Amino acid sequence: MKKIISTTNAPAPIGPYNQATLSGSTLYTSGQIAINPATGELFNGSIEEETTLVMKNLEAVLEAAGMTFEHVVKTSIFVADMKNFSKINGVYGSYFNDDTAPARETVEVANLPKYVNVEISAIAIK
Repeated sequence: MKKIISTTNAPAPIGPYNQATLSGSTLYTSGQIAINPATGELFNGSIEEETTLVMKNLEAVLEAAGMTFEHVVKTSIFVADMKNFSKINGVYGSYFNDDTAPARETVEVANLPKYVNVEISAIAIK
């Protein structure tokens, strides 16, 4: 049985999906991009600022499920340009403890929704 997780503190879905689903004790989040949840507007700034907003949106979804970044066991990062990896990784890494950081893959893709630079999804277990 799955439970739909939804919060107004993260961007509303822009298609036929939910922000996250909880199955048992496992949370599967949809990819988060840099959309301001209060306005629904796409963020336009530095890659570091964009990544920070992505992480804050992901954090809001985790909190809606009663979880934190400490519960995350796996992330997927999609980037439009691998040349931004070190800047994205610097922001991303500030949300995790190095000793307990989740498994992860980072993949460069041709395009992302709304042509953003970074999208991050997570799997968390409580």
